[in-house]
Amino acid sequence: MSTITRWKRGPLAPFDWADLSLFPMLAPSIRIENYLEGDQYVIRAELPGIDPVKDVRITYAGGELRLDVERKELVHQDKIRSEFHYGSFFRTIPLPTGAIEKTIAARYVDGILEITAKVAEPAPVTKEIPVKIENGKKG
Repeated sequence: MSTITRWKRGPLAPFDWADLSLFPMLAPSIRIENYLEGDQYVIRAELPGIDPVKDVRITYAGGELRLDVERKELVHQDKIRSEFHYGSFFRTIPLPTGAIEKTIAARYVDGILEITAKVAEPAPVTKEIPVKIENGKKG
């Protein structure tokens, strides 16, 4: 048994506290991991049980990707318990500076949606503006 004390049911605890997430509504409904691999930015989203053609929409705007996903509930006559999340979910993921829009690609394998984008060295964002000197007299 683990060293973590489990709260059991009793007069002060009407249910098993160990099975509860402290803030389930704050947890992201689409869990992701992202990393840079050479010149590729990789985003992996955990999306089991969906049809990627029908249930996933990926859009790009303003340097961000938006994942819109719909997970439909399967009907089971004898369902006793379900901790799965069903419905429509979305997640916005900012791309790093230098991400090249035309290289964004996505693939779905074994319940994982993987999105990649090539990242180039960002163009300098500072530009020196010369000061024009004029005669202060009005003509």
